[in-house]
Amino acid sequence: MQAMELSAREILDHLVGFRSVSSDSNLDLIDWVEGYLASHGVKSQRVYNAEGTKAALFANVGPEVAGGVVLSGHSDVVPVDGQDWATDPFTVVEKDGRLYGRGTCDMKGFVALALAAVPLALKAGVKRPLQIAISYDEEVGCVGAPPMIAQMVKDLPKAAAVVVGEPSMMRLVNGHKGGAGYKVHVKGFEVHSSLLPYGVSAIMEAARLVGWINDQNTAIQARTPTAIAAMFYPPHTTVHCGKFAGGTAHNITAGDCHFVMEFRVVPDEDENEWADRFVAECKRVEGLMQAIQPNTRVTLDRFFDVPGLRPEEGGAADALVRRLTGDNAAEVVSYGTEAGQFQAEGYSCVVCGPGDIAQAHQPNEYLDVAQLESCWGFMQRLVQDLAD
Repeated sequence: MQAMELSAREILDHLVGFRSVSSDSNLDLIDWVEGYLASHGVKSQRVYNAEGTKAALFANVGPEVAGGVVLSGHSDVVPVDGQDWATDPFTVVEKDGRLYGRGTCDMKGFVALALAAVPLALKAGVKRPLQIAISYDEEVGCVGAPPMIAQMVKDLPKAAAVVVGEPSMMRLVNGHKGGAGYKVHVKGFEVHSSLLPYGVSAIMEAARLVGWINDQNTAIQARTPTAIAAMFYPPHTTVHCGKFAGGTAHNITAGDCHFVMEFRVVPDEDENEWADRFVAECKRVEGLMQAIQPNTRVTLDRFFDVPGLRPEEGGAADALVRRLTGDNAAEVVSYGTEAGQFQAEGYSCVVCGPGDIAQAHQPNEYLDVAQLESCWGFMQRLVQDLAD
């Protein structure tokens, strides 16, 4: 097979052209990446979802020895439905020093650069491997990375560092909040509102749980932040209800209520402990409901679970990115990434990638050409570091 000699920009054109919205399959994109790697003699491995409709992919470029570097990105993008785009979102359009297209910034730009570094690493004869990791379904709760990472731990030599290329303007991010989210269904019992004590209003019982959320935020904000929490904005864990719907009429106790809530947890706290507290409160409220009508209930669907990324004292990934970027500062962010999932499996991990996070998910999303070039310089220095 003839090697596919493509620049990062040319690879980006291909990747953006695949409509890998989280609701759809990404297998056409994965097929292309697999073929690209194979054209350079690099074997890759897939990790499918349960339905076989999506896959993550990882590969080892260079010798099969420990101490390499993982470049990690996700293949999925958010939808463009309802957004006002000036250009075709699935075609890269260059204008005024910007590359417009869905995923150019978040985060197919980084994936394209990582893939462009593969032949560079082969030609340099790296002594430690460059490893590529591409996940699915990051945008719907980082659900595709954990099975991929677990398989990498089994099948690849352990890397010394992981760089997750979420857009950070090529600045070092070594900490972020974790998170967990629940879709909540409160099943009540309908009666005429004049008979309120004999029914169970799903809305009013759900409101107890939203009241619990408000109480937690009040208590959290009254505490003095820890040293880790003080690094973040806001400097504490947050609990939030973002969607709430239920009921059929003003004079009927609501039979159903649905709401969605989430935790954003500073990395020196445990998102599972917070989740357990919410579950316990749901069981308490359910008990009050069932004392009136036994067939009522509170049902929980935990739809995402992302561990935080804790800044590492003397971490290998931190030192690597500082060395390659010359960035002596470090930042933390309040959103979550797959970096915390790598760290949870024992990898040293940071976030560093091209583009501005403010562009993520926006209409007319773009990546500055200057950021693409800056990250390409990073890739060249990384390959040289692995070759030395």
